[in-house]
Amino acid sequence: MPSFRYVAKDQDGTNINSTVESADKKSAIDYLRKKNLIILSIEEASAQSIFSALAFFSGARKRVKLDDIVIFSRQLATMVDAGIPLVSAFDILGEQSEKNAFKKILLSIRDNIQTGSSLSESLAKHPNIFSSLFVNMVKAGESSGMLDEILERVASYLEKTSALIRKVKSALIYPAIITIMAVVITAVLLLKVIPVFEEIFKGFGAQLPYPTRVLIGVSNIFRHYFLLLAFTMSLCGFLLVMYVRTEKGRLMFDGIMLRLPVFGPLMTKVAISKFTRTLSTLTKSGVPILSALEIVGKTSGNKVVERAVEDVHKNIREGEKIAGPLARSKVFPPMVVRMISVGEETGELEKMLTKISDFYDEQVDAAVTGLTSMIEPLIICFLGIVIGTIVICMFMPIFKVSTLVNM
Repeated sequence: MPSFRYVAKDQDGTNINSTVESADKKSAIDYLRKKNLIILSIEEASAQSIFSALAFFSGARKRVKLDDIVIFSRQLATMVDAGIPLVSAFDILGEQSEKNAFKKILLSIRDNIQTGSSLSESLAKHPNIFSSLFVNMVKAGESSGMLDEILERVASYLEKTSALIRKVKSALIYPAIITIMAVVITAVLLLKVIPVFEEIFKGFGAQLPYPTRVLIGVSNIFRHYFLLLAFTMSLCGFLLVMYVRTEKGRLMFDGIMLRLPVFGPLMTKVAISKFTRTLSTLTKSGVPILSALEIVGKTSGNKVVERAVEDVHKNIREGEKIAGPLARSKVFPPMVVRMISVGEETGELEKMLTKISDFYDEQVDAAVTGLTSMIEPLIICFLGIVIGTIVICMFMPIFKVSTLVNM
């Protein structure tokens, strides 16, 4: 359906610069007139402007951080609670926003609200910024008349989600940095240092020890075929990424991640915490359980968990409770399944889900601390073995010559 950009005035004389989708220009004009708008100009948006908008929003997502959404939610909740109209609230938020990309989005939402769209409908037009979870909670808040309370709840949920992401990143950044340093140091030794020793060893006139010959052979392979090896590794990495982006590949990759000996338990705890907190927040906000499960599945971040939630969604539609399908999925521990079952039986599912998510947040904290303290000596040991082996292999001929001279 084509999009038409228009400039109009409302009954208060305020200028509105926005877009509307319609079958043709006449239908767009009729729609705007029904909204009691005085049309100053209207024209079909060009393909170039559409691509510009797509490029803008794809870049905007990178510039608008989760913390910005949290602050926006809290400020909007305060303004709604104070009785400030949404249009005025978005005017204020747009003016005080320090990020130009987010400012344009807020003013665009204001324009949509002015033309008669609801807040949830206006937010839904920016899926790269506001997730389906955010939009559906706002929709529930509008229908229940508790928009300010729902926005506060969204902000609290996003804050805890952001904290969880930071914890996982802190557990992964240190090992990643050390691993990269190990690869760089090993590459420098193989490409630059070992060839120097090779030239020295040529003057010995004797056969080198076997480990030294193997290491020099590896160094020669890297030096002579470095570009080919780099291209092959890059191609394999690219093909792996493309495969993981498929439905089957992502399911297999996420399953492997959950079964890893060190990181698997951490990923499982993160998935459970995110699942329970998201479902608790949605149900507490008045979102129907089927809609809530659909959102939870899409925002879980793990395909195995998403499949398990899809099965729960399907079985609930057929009259079954949540706990049964969760138990059959083998993803969720028995304790979690049992607590959810108790919550369903007592009518306090939201409260039980919150307790589970709080418990697993603490488990993630403990897992991150333990993982960091465990990985540090392991990586240092690994570095010592790799670099030590290279050094010993290089000095073995020197030790052999020294022994012969002393004899």
